[in-house]
This record gives sequence, structure tokens and C-alpha cells, in this order.
Amino acid sequence: HVQLVESGGGSVQAGGSLNLSCAASGGTYSHYCMGWFRQAPGKEREGVAVIDQDGTTDYADSVKGRFTVSKGDSRNTFYLQMNDLNPDDSGVYTCAVGDGIVVLVSALGRTFSYLGRGTQVTVS
Repeated sequence: HVQLVESGGGSVQAGGSLNLSCAASGGTYSHYCMGWFRQAPGKEREGVAVIDQDGTTDYADSVKGRFTVSKGDSRNTFYLQMNDLNPDDSGVYTCAVGDGIVVLVSALGRTFSYLGRGTQVTVS
């Protein structure tokens, strides 16, 4: 059973940066796409960044040029570097992986099978 654990959230002033991490366990990830979602109070969950097995990345328009998704040296870890944050970026950020079989959520043209529990990001 795949488990995902996020870390790195917190409170930051507008213009600041945060780096989120996602640690995956319980599965094989070499064929997975990986991604990040966020959800603000009263709003729907949205996909903000994805990275495919071959390293191709894609971003929501609202974060292009400010957010960067990457894989770690360990294939079980990936990251979301967030720069020039603004209050609209506040929300619960959740990491996700997709196995191409089970569809739980979809975003940016990819499907995802497992979600973490999320980490809070607050920008003031």
C-alpha cells in the first residue's frame, strides 16, 4: 500500500519561499507520475505541478515561473520549490502519485492514484 507524507509547509510572508517534500513508501515509483495539488478554504482542489517518469514537468498557469517540481536523488522523494509566494497560494498542499491504473484524481492531463494527507501553507 502506497503511503505519501508531505513536509515543509508553514507560514511565510508574501514574496517568500517554501520547499515542500513528499516521501513515498510502500510501492514502486519508477513508472509513476508525481504531482502536487492544493486546496484553499471554500475552493476546489487544483493541480499545481506534475512531473512525469521522464522528467517532463507541467504547471498550472497561476504558478508558472514561480514553482518548480523536481525528483530527489532517491526515487521515493520529490519536491515543490515555491518562490515569490502570495496570499492566493495559501492552502493545504497535497502530494500525489499515479500508477496509470487506479484513478483517484486528475490534473494537468495526468491521473493520480494515491494522495498524501497534506501540509498547510499560509502566506500573509
